[in-house]
Amino acid sequence: MLLVLCVDLDDDLGRKTGIPTPVIGDEDVTEAAVALATADPEDSDVNVLFQGVNVHDELAAEGEAVEVAAVTGVDGPDVKANRAVAQEVDRVLAELSTGEEVSAVVITDGAQDESVLPVIRSRMPIDGMRRVVVRQAQDLESLYYTIKQVLADPETRGTILIPLGVLLLIYPLVVVANLFDVAGAAVLGILSGAVGLYSLFRGLGLEETVDGAAESVRNVLYTGRVTLVTYVVALALIVVGGVQGVDTVDAVRGVQGGSLAAGTALAAFVHGFVQWLGVAGVTSSLGQITDEYLAGRFRWRYLNAPFYVVSIAVVLFAVSGFFLPDAPGVTALGLSELAMALAAGTLIGVLSTLAFAVAESQLPSADPV
Repeated sequence: MLLVLCVDLDDDLGRKTGIPTPVIGDEDVTEAAVALATADPEDSDVNVLFQGVNVHDELAAEGEAVEVAAVTGVDGPDVKANRAVAQEVDRVLAELSTGEEVSAVVITDGAQDESVLPVIRSRMPIDGMRRVVVRQAQDLESLYYTIKQVLADPETRGTILIPLGVLLLIYPLVVVANLFDVAGAAVLGILSGAVGLYSLFRGLGLEETVDGAAESVRNVLYTGRVTLVTYVVALALIVVGGVQGVDTVDAVRGVQGGSLAAGTALAAFVHGFVQWLGVAGVTSSLGQITDEYLAGRFRWRYLNAPFYVVSIAVVLFAVSGFFLPDAPGVTALGLSELAMALAAGTLIGVLSTLAFAVAESQLPSADPV
């Protein structure tokens, strides 16, 4: 038996008409084609369906045992779409349930849909494949209107015309730059870099990420979230801490009178940096706790965060100070002092955990939204 298989990899048929797939039988496939043509006359999958019915009718007229079916994938990655097509092909073969071997003639509208051919071939032999090309699309007039329609779309227009415009401006801008004694190579480099950054931006789909970040910032501003302020303060504290860490490295280097080993330099930087990092962590966590409380999602265990930050900062400050000599801005610690600092850091973390666990079990807290 021969199966004429119409492939719609991105599921235009299901998404635009709501018809469940797979569709089996020449009458059902014809009705599906008419429904898709009504919903979107410009969709090329309409021609695939009608071509499948046409091939079915030709083979049936020749006395061939033939059936026609339409299978779809999903509007997503090729692997996911191919798996969806495979499942529908299996359903078609199960519904045919003939005792004879089934082979296929695959009808597609382009190379993308043909990526599913190995999946179909793994289930039955493929006797032929036909790609549907609309004749009118080959005419110059049709090409003109196709380009006009593509450029009428704002997203496509921005994607194509902006880089093209920048490329066309490179030569005249270089000429103008030379007239004003500006290095033309610098202008060329700036414009090429702009085109490259734009291409990467569009190619990686970063516009959605940037739009989402901008929307989040607007929501934070309009809803009055405290974390906006505390994060800015925390960032400033981290920058100051980085500067302080570098100054501490210079101070230790001045005391030792030479270059520092990598471990000593790292300990000096951490010793100067961790105090400011701890304050930044406490500030940001307090802001987050405040927002959770205002939003009605407060939990007592959230109060552990600033204590954990302090505990970690105490441990890092003590350990780094243990490996450093006396120097301006350095608190050099002995072994007993290091042990006390480690014990204090551990106690801070453990006691805060126990205290807030008891508080959460005994005191009510807001239900999450």
